[in-house]
Amino acid sequence: MNVETTTAGAEKARRAPLRPTVVEGGGGLFAENLTKTFKRRPVVRGVSMSVKRGEVVGLLGPNGAGKTTCFYMITGLIPVDSGAISIDGHDVTRLPMYQRARLGLGYLPQEASIFRGLTVEQNLRAVVELVEKAADKRQALIDDLLNEFNITHI
Repeated sequence: MNVETTTAGAEKARRAPLRPTVVEGGGGLFAENLTKTFKRRPVVRGVSMSVKRGEVVGLLGPNGAGKTTCFYMITGLIPVDSGAISIDGHDVTRLPMYQRARLGLGYLPQEASIFRGLTVEQNLRAVVELVEKAADKRQALIDDLLNEFNITHI
């Protein structure tokens, strides 16, 4: 490996524009051949996945398998070592997290709820009370959210 070439390549990547480029396929989230190494230890090796818009998925595996690292790379919390990530046909591999969020990608850390001792409805109420003053409108908004996410039974 040539150090000059590596340095030049890194400098070129830093100067690359932060605009997504259109990738063939579109329509969802695609991650292809993601890899990540920490301190010369590979923690993610060649992970590929696709998620259709509106689909809800979970990534299962034992502790230390690289699940969280995959999510961190996909959302932009940490950079990929290699591989590609696209959202609705836009290459977002090198975009910062906030630009990925504008394209509809977010990450909720592994927490049961925002406020642990509260039900789903109580968690929603705590947030809705901050944005809607009228009690009848608050309840209607909460009911709409529970129905939209099909979680009225929780």
